[in-house]
Amino acid sequence: MDYRNEWKHEISYSDLIAIRQRMKVIAELDEHVNQNGNYKIRSLYFDTLTDKALREKIDGVNKREKFRIRCYDGNTSIIHLEKKSKWNGMGKKQIANLTKEETQALIDGDIEWMIKSGRALVIELYSKMKSEGLRPKTIVEYTREPFVLKNGNVRVTLDYDIRTGLRGTDFLNPACVMIPAGDPVIILEVKWDEYLPAIVRSAVQMKGTRSSAFSKYRVCRIYN
Repeated sequence: MDYRNEWKHEISYSDLIAIRQRMKVIAELDEHVNQNGNYKIRSLYFDTLTDKALREKIDGVNKREKFRIRCYDGNTSIIHLEKKSKWNGMGKKQIANLTKEETQALIDGDIEWMIKSGRALVIELYSKMKSEGLRPKTIVEYTREPFVLKNGNVRVTLDYDIRTGLRGTDFLNPACVMIPAGDPVIILEVKWDEYLPAIVRSAVQMKGTRSSAFSKYRVCRIYN
């Protein structure tokens, strides 16, 4: 997959309402949303003992990557291992499937099975767990309203209710303790391939907003 353009903005609640209404007119909801028109994302992020991923984000390193495990709306029958790469403000994502049993083994530190998994991304994570000391660090959870537009392969998302698992890594436990990650914030993200249609550009323009380097992982590390 090629790198995609990305915009990220911190917006107000009134902005959210306005953008939601505009996007409902020009785009479609992602096919995976629930009856409320959204879904809950839970991710378990990896980092080194020296917090390499966190420090590179804070320092604005131009080329960086991070690994995470992710599921949606508490459905652990579909779990993804994801590698998110950033370069010159653009991003790309690589994905491999994990079973529930593999996920728990990984969290528990049982990783030797990974080398024989036959999945390149799983093997890459294994290599970096061995060479760089990558380990599960913290759970990040939030609600997302996703809109898609085929023209330009555009994806617009509204994210809010960001919560942190502190140092907890009990990813598969729906009752693990989650608390708000600092002050409430709403994040607008816009992703597209080669061009952003003018109708979308107009729909997401809000007075007083500007591009942001907001990181959910960073704010969820606020307490540790």
